[in-house]
Amino acid sequence: MTTQLVPTPRTKLKRRAQRGSFDREVVNAILDEGFVCSVAFLHDGKPCVIPTLYARGGDFLILHGSPANRMLRSLCEPGHEACISVFHADALVLARSAFHHSINYRSVVLYAQAEEIVDPDEKLEAMRVVVEHVVPGRWKDVRAPNLEEFRGTLVLRLPIVEASAKIRDLGVIDDEADLELGCWAGLLPLSTRFGTPQPDALLRADTPVPAYVSGYTRAR
Repeated sequence: MTTQLVPTPRTKLKRRAQRGSFDREVVNAILDEGFVCSVAFLHDGKPCVIPTLYARGGDFLILHGSPANRMLRSLCEPGHEACISVFHADALVLARSAFHHSINYRSVVLYAQAEEIVDPDEKLEAMRVVVEHVVPGRWKDVRAPNLEEFRGTLVLRLPIVEASAKIRDLGVIDDEADLELGCWAGLLPLSTRFGTPQPDALLRADTPVPAYVSGYTRAR
């Protein structure tokens, strides 16, 4: 059974509302495909927008970084909610008129108050989730954070409650009067390509490339 997020005045779509979705599975799928988001927040009373890495752990979005990070520090302050957006570009829509050019996309916008994860077990699990979100299978192969690294990392979680998705997955929408124009029209698909793994210069020559690296992809 799918779970529907409850629309709020901030997440209710006003323009092209038919492209919106409050289905948690749709929102989660869009979040799971990516790992970079844009975070809008107030710092010293001034609006800022910073891109950063994220992970989804259950019904929470996880951010992490240095305790000195101004964005994370600001998000920890009570009443300083964040607006987080994730965007995937799927195709350029080339119409017969300049006005009707568009883009096919999938996006999520989330509003939430961040909470620092202070319980040691929960914090370590959140750090594991971040690594596994970006490169599934990696955590078991690497050294876990030592005490200094653990203390030197600030980890926040934000509930995925006040959120919505918006999707355009359409072809060209042209005016009927323009259909006889001689220019080409259609979709130019976009995708992310992952290259050949490049070994570290100090890596032992006989170290095999893990399958999760050689076959890395972000499934839609």
